[in-house]
Amino acid sequence: MSGNDEARSAHTDTRWLDEEQQDAWLTLIALVTRLPAALDTQLQRDSTLTHFEYFVLASLSGESDRRLQLSLLGRRANASLSRLSHVITKMEKAGWVRRESIRGGRGCDAVLTDEGKAKVVEAAPAHVETVRSLIFDGLSADQVHQLSELSGAMLTQLDKGIASGTGNA
Repeated sequence: MSGNDEARSAHTDTRWLDEEQQDAWLTLIALVTRLPAALDTQLQRDSTLTHFEYFVLASLSGESDRRLQLSLLGRRANASLSRLSHVITKMEKAGWVRRESIRGGRGCDAVLTDEGKAKVVEAAPAHVETVRSLIFDGLSADQVHQLSELSGAMLTQLDKGIASGTGNA
């Protein structure tokens, strides 16, 4: 089979999106591109935090002992250990987080300090108001429920694709 024949064969085997799927896809891509930028803008303006930094602080804040193993925190944040380590170092210098070795184990925990807790408590009201105004104020209760179900289904499918090697994380 020649190179052109292979290209034609691959082209005809492609499961193209129908018009409704294409419209939904373009809308989803616009959302996932524009929303993080809007959240970063608000958080940096009001709290000098990136959205990623806020997510890390909020994740630690949500734990009863305000600590998480770095590898688990990285998975939750969908971040490489290198990226997470860089951010944790920055937060350590600000006094918001400290690293602690895991006793009898490998790795480290990130621990939210009192200063870090105060920072996330300070940032949360404006951030939540931004999320509410950008997303939820425009949706009915039924649409919020649908959004939750659709997001869950898409994350499940994405995780399957990543696990099977058809997607990258």
